[in-house]
Amino acid sequence: MRVATIRTGGAERLALVDADGGSLTLPPADRPGADSLPELLRRGPEAWQELAGWGRSAPGRSGRRLALGDVELLAPLPRPANNLFALGLNYTDHGEEAYRAAGREYRRPRHPVVFTKDRGCVAAPVGPLEIDFSLSREIDWEVELAVVIGRRAWRVGEAAALDHVFGYCVANDITARDLQTRHKQYYLSKSLPGSCPLGPWITTADEVPDPHDLAITLSVNGVPRQVSRTDRMVFSVPETIAAISRIVPLEPGDIILTGTPAGTGFAADPPSYLAPGDVVECSVEGLGTLGNRIVALD
Repeated sequence: MRVATIRTGGAERLALVDADGGSLTLPPADRPGADSLPELLRRGPEAWQELAGWGRSAPGRSGRRLALGDVELLAPLPRPANNLFALGLNYTDHGEEAYRAAGREYRRPRHPVVFTKDRGCVAAPVGPLEIDFSLSREIDWEVELAVVIGRRAWRVGEAAALDHVFGYCVANDITARDLQTRHKQYYLSKSLPGSCPLGPWITTADEVPDPHDLAITLSVNGVPRQVSRTDRMVFSVPETIAAISRIVPLEPGDIILTGTPAGTGFAADPPSYLAPGDVVECSVEGLGTLGNRIVALD
């Protein structure tokens, strides 16, 4: 099942993405959790399975169908209840390029490097992306696999960690590198409004047999910048969920960004950053593509 959040007729709705990827179906109001993704997550696995079963009942279902191009596609969770969790240096090749750019010798982290992004930074997966260039002139890109928690995870072991995942989507962990250097931490540099395009929808975990066997890519103006696979993560999704939930309970709707591979702009020679007019496309195999054009905030 692929679950999207759209705006149509001035209202936000949950929609199921059809197999063709170009059309959507709005579940009827009597379906559990049909109003919104947070409501669906709150109702738990039984409601997810019921909605998925209804979705598979085509062509006899009674839901309203819409063309994807006729609606406004929003982030699947436009207003997360909590800040987003994210991992730093979780691909060895990115760790190597980051340390090299800093003139230091790379050392593989012994534990996940976890930070947060402000929940207000989530942005739509397509369309213009407004960035305040008065705050930063070193706006960088980072394509990532995002994990969406479906069941509360508290002190969960690695063996059971994936049982708490609702699904997966694509994220762009946009980073203001000059702010990162200035403040000596991640939060402010990762939390500019618009700094986390997310989506284009959530693909439920049952349709992703192995989240560690997916191609992950990013291009700027059609030029490939990041080309990798998720099997190159330092810490796997189960390891990450276990590490975070050992200290902080993970709640339904929480989002974890699992790190980015090599190819970031600040590590290029010479460094390269985003500018107004640039088009950034981020893809994870089987999960879809984000496509945003950078616009300077007036």
